[in-house]
Amino acid sequence: MAPRKGSRRIAYLMSWYPAVTETFILNEMLQLHRSGVDLHIFPLLGAAHDVCHPGSQELASRVHYHAAVSWQTLSAQLHWILRRPARYLRAWRAAIAGNMRSPEFLAKALLVVPRAAVLGRIMEQRNVAHVHAHWATHPALAALVIRELTGISYSFTAHAHDLYLDRSMLGEKIRAAEFVVTISQFNRALIAKLFGPAAAAKTVIIPCGVDPRMFRPRERRAPDGVLRIACVAGLRDYKGHRWLVEACRLLRARGIPFDCALVGDGPERAAIEAAIARARLGEHVRLLGNRPQQEVRGVLDHSDVFVHPSVVTADGMMDGIPVALMEAMAAEMPVISTNVSGIPELVLDGRTGLLVPEKDPASLAAALERLHRDPELALRLGRQGRRHVLEKYNLLQNASRLRAQLMRVIDGPTRVARASRGRDATPAVVFTPLPPPDGSRPAAL
Repeated sequence: MAPRKGSRRIAYLMSWYPAVTETFILNEMLQLHRSGVDLHIFPLLGAAHDVCHPGSQELASRVHYHAAVSWQTLSAQLHWILRRPARYLRAWRAAIAGNMRSPEFLAKALLVVPRAAVLGRIMEQRNVAHVHAHWATHPALAALVIRELTGISYSFTAHAHDLYLDRSMLGEKIRAAEFVVTISQFNRALIAKLFGPAAAAKTVIIPCGVDPRMFRPRERRAPDGVLRIACVAGLRDYKGHRWLVEACRLLRARGIPFDCALVGDGPERAAIEAAIARARLGEHVRLLGNRPQQEVRGVLDHSDVFVHPSVVTADGMMDGIPVALMEAMAAEMPVISTNVSGIPELVLDGRTGLLVPEKDPASLAAALERLHRDPELALRLGRQGRRHVLEKYNLLQNASRLRAQLMRVIDGPTRVARASRGRDATPAVVFTPLPPPDGSRPAAL
């Protein structure tokens, strides 16, 4: 059941495309496409129609949408029931059994399996050689089902919440994947702790990155005595906005003039607005909502420091390595963040930025005041931060590394041998779980 010998077509699979918070996936796909990869995009759930990222039109002809309720969906189920009934039933059984302990994931699995059946049929018709999924949750489950139905191999990238929260079937997804990409040493260590050396051995670290051609050093604005702070992040509890608002209150108490621009939106907006009102900071802290990339760059150009006050929530949710931090550093902005997850791999304290303890507004206010009073330090951190990003978080280099991994799968001896045996000779996927996780969610490893 493997694709015909010689196929080099790669399918990219994610929940939504485009998505306002996932520009990093679009940029990765654009770079792979421009490097010659025959890439096609298969959104599992559809599109957010109010989103139009620069560059998305370049890939428009390669996006394959499907309707959730349609003859196409029903036809795909009948196709697999008639052609490969054992595999179809095995995929359902594995998805239900693997998510039984998580009501949320079980409900979504009931939607994912029939949609994966549709995508699997389209991919088989289009002679896809390999699937790469972004996120270890439902997209990786869909890729696993597609492999069971078609024999098409897959890999996936794990980022943050898909590792830190509900890990239903994560062991099985890792076991069946050709390789797993993760964005930080922290995440790879977590996979090793949870699932052992076999899982760690097939996990490669390829961070998200920024295009150095898009984020050039900004011109320093003329000083006016006001500390201008920028924060670009979705308004969610693990982003830590409430601690930044409190730090701003402390700055005002110290007599430091400042302006703070919060770019982004989300479920915490009302709570953040209330915190701003309680602190009487309405004239100093501005909620700008979601903004196009070019407008975000304008905010950075008119700011002195970038803050990303990430925290670990009670249920273990936290950032991976925020791309917004990389972008600010690539623009030579001095940054302040917290010692959470993989952030210390990007922000080297005192060298490429400043780190403060999470949920510590006094330390955050002190770091802001320090940069305000020491412009030479701010300048040095900005320059060293850009240098670090270009070396370790460069989209061009990291996309090239991912391309090499994908081509290794397509051109490897296993793929060639499998293809030479014919489509129906691919062995069925065996859903044998890796050693179960211990349930812990460490804040640092």
